[in-house]
Amino acid sequence: MKIVNAAVAILRRDDGCVLLAERPEGKPWAGWWEFPGGKIEAGETALHALQRELREELGIEVKQAFPWLTRSFEYPDRHVRLHFFIVREWHNEPQGCEGQVLSWQSPAGLTVSPMLPANEPILAALNLPPIYAITNLQELGESRFFAGLERALDRGFALIQVREKHLEQDALEQFVSHVLRKARPYQARVLLNGSIDIARKLGVDGVHLSSDRLLALESRPEGLLCAASCHSQQELDKAGQLGLDFAVLSPVQHTLSHPGAQVLGWDGFARIAGGNALPVYALGGLQLSDMGQAWAHGAHGLAMQRAVWAE
Repeated sequence: MKIVNAAVAILRRDDGCVLLAERPEGKPWAGWWEFPGGKIEAGETALHALQRELREELGIEVKQAFPWLTRSFEYPDRHVRLHFFIVREWHNEPQGCEGQVLSWQSPAGLTVSPMLPANEPILAALNLPPIYAITNLQELGESRFFAGLERALDRGFALIQVREKHLEQDALEQFVSHVLRKARPYQARVLLNGSIDIARKLGVDGVHLSSDRLLALESRPEGLLCAASCHSQQELDKAGQLGLDFAVLSPVQHTLSHPGAQVLGWDGFARIAGGNALPVYALGGLQLSDMGQAWAHGAHGLAMQRAVWAE
């Protein structure tokens, strides 16, 4: 079956809402909702197709668009490859230039339906925040770490990985319990870097797999948010094959944790992460000020172990 390539826009406002369009009467799948976009014509790049389609469909001019995910889907009559972009800045107010109804929606709770099947998995990815915070108890000590955690939660950080491999089981359980008590009132999600069984036992929201655990896994664990550490194309491909929720790709820059490791650089990161079906966080020697660079090179956001807890 022929593959149809399409460019798709996630127009995202500052409040996190995204723009959806209802397919009008006379088109296939009329009445279904989708993200705006369209077919990539011969000789066009995905970005050029996106700009053209949004001009034709919505009457807007794209100012800033970042590559995000690439996902494939088989409809009964065709196989589509969707090249998603996050669009954060544009000129003009979007209008339904082709008779389509538009609606700004929160990915966490849509009030319109049904969504085109190819777009449904995108909503879960959009609910992942731009910062993935990794605990750093060993360096900071308990008092400084929990003060930093409270500051981070107050600033809206909502995804936390507990990575404290130096702790024995009893101490780890106490630490995780304390993190959960702090995180729950903010509805922040907590993942454990460790075994799936221990993650289930401790009642966290998910598990973060090392690259070795990832490669040994035959199927993703059910009922848990599931992420993995990746350092190569092979590992990132495995995370995608298993249908994990997201991945972390590192090291982008030199880092104190792995001083001798060969770094990817931003070009290397983009080369491996580009065209991936999963949201990928960039990790390694990064600061909050690197977010623009991360987005420009295809990252969903930043994963950080040190800068995120700074005062």
